[in-house]
Amino acid sequence: MTEIRFTDYKLSEDIMTALKSLGYENPTEVQSKVIPLVLGEKDLVAKSQTGSGKTASYGIPICELVDWIENKPQALVLTPTRELAVQVKDDLTNIGRLKRIKATAIYGKQPIAIQKTELKQKNHVVVGTPGRVYDHIERGTLALEKIRYLVIDEADEMLNMGFIEQVKAIINKLPKERVTLLFSATLPEAVKSLAVKYMKDPIDIEIKASGLTTDKIEHFLYNVPEQGKLSLLKDITVLENPDSCIIFCRTKDRVDTLCEALTDSGYSADKIHGGMEQDDRLAVMNDFKKGEFRYLVATDVAARGIDIENITHVINYDIPLEKESYVHRTGRTGRAGLSGKAITLVTPFEDRFLNEIEEYVGFNIPMEHAPTVEDVANNKSAFKEKMNKRPTLKKSKSEQLNKQIMKLYFNGGKKKKLRAVDFVGTIAKIDGVAVEDIGIITIQDTASFVEILNGKGPLVLESMKHTKIKGKLLKVYEANKR
Repeated sequence: MTEIRFTDYKLSEDIMTALKSLGYENPTEVQSKVIPLVLGEKDLVAKSQTGSGKTASYGIPICELVDWIENKPQALVLTPTRELAVQVKDDLTNIGRLKRIKATAIYGKQPIAIQKTELKQKNHVVVGTPGRVYDHIERGTLALEKIRYLVIDEADEMLNMGFIEQVKAIINKLPKERVTLLFSATLPEAVKSLAVKYMKDPIDIEIKASGLTTDKIEHFLYNVPEQGKLSLLKDITVLENPDSCIIFCRTKDRVDTLCEALTDSGYSADKIHGGMEQDDRLAVMNDFKKGEFRYLVATDVAARGIDIENITHVINYDIPLEKESYVHRTGRTGRAGLSGKAITLVTPFEDRFLNEIEEYVGFNIPMEHAPTVEDVANNKSAFKEKMNKRPTLKKSKSEQLNKQIMKLYFNGGKKKKLRAVDFVGTIAKIDGVAVEDIGIITIQDTASFVEILNGKGPLVLESMKHTKIKGKLLKVYEANKR
């Protein structure tokens, strides 16, 4: 059978160039099924596991279909967590960057005033959590009249987190003439009823896997009394010696305590949970993605929204109480065709939860014996060597794409009555620069950011040091490299 390629779809040169720079080669199974349907503007319900490439499956056609000229949002993506909202926004921005697609993320625990300013800008796609999206709709700060595409991402998790009623309330506010795309790892009745009530003859897509978890993941159990967990965890990590590992705990306090115990023992570790400030959570996630540290201790808040390649191990320090959480947690490893290990510590009184999980995933998880003193001793030196060695920093997927893009900062914005058209008109007059070389423009109250494409950044930067915009000579320099 002939292998499907992205070139088989009717995608513009800007999108194809971005995909190539981002390392997209051939579509995954979910992408090959979803992309042509979305390009054909069909409603669909896709049952697809985490890590299957579904964000790009809707992100690629949406970036292709939205009209750059339109200032108001044309696509709305709903996600259950803040981390996933940011992840999706970043992915869509990268896919649509050369087409100058502007995506904005809105979520709770971030000042609403900042988001209101963002939403006043030209936006093509808005990605957000249901509560904050509905809040903006009620305030009149999120324009809905041009929305042509609605994506409900991780619908089963929306249900688990109690967001389904908010999702319904949002749908009832949207234009009736739209394309609706629903993605879910599982399809409970409440999720199916969403499709029946709010979608037009949706096409069902199911990406088969071996049960609910990919066959790329090895699963293991260790029986251990509560007081022996920390010691066993340390022995397991010495034996397994992971390059990159997420350790899940049930509560924020457990995360705090365990992370402190590991760092005190010399582990390269950090933590993330819902009690942290959003900026701190995002900073930790970014550092983990880059490989700044090896062990991330987390609550379930991090089980959705982590799209990081090469997580070799997931360890359930506390067995999840919800059987679905087991699938979402362990799905952080074994992604994009790579193999991984999922290890769960079970105390004597947690058999009920284990039985529910095994029944849900459709197989018995093999039991391992605790590492012997000799095993640990034999592996100790290799473990210490890796722990003392600075991790190899992972390259961002967008690094190649960004090589040709320079983001410029200007010290003037709305308060100086500056608009995007003012920057475009001035920059496009520079010799050797065309309108097509100007990317996403973001205008804030006292500053503006302009992306310059196609390697023209240095030329524009030098020229704009001596060129006025609307009669004003602004300070200009490369953003984040002052």
